[in-house]
Amino acid sequence: MLALTLEEFMVELNEGSIKNVGPTNKSATVKLFDVESAEAREFGDKRVKLVFEDDDGNELQVSLFPEHVRALVDDVEALEEESPVFE
Repeated sequence: MLALTLEEFMVELNEGSIKNVGPTNKSATVKLFDVESAEAREFGDKRVKLVFEDDDGNELQVSLFPEHVRALVDDVEALEEESPVFE
């Protein structure tokens, strides 16, 4: 399931074209639940791309620098030691 929350978001749809309307203070939050597949691969020459997909074909891609990936791996390893999620 993909949940998308858009804040202060307004666009104009005119003859098939989408145009920003209003100030540039827009923000978004995306959540992908019930992920069925996840993979990591190179993205350019300095980043790692994490790709997550659910059963419905919704896909979320995240590009991270290696130091952020390492921090994420450390977080997961800490969860493995401390959290009942990994029991």
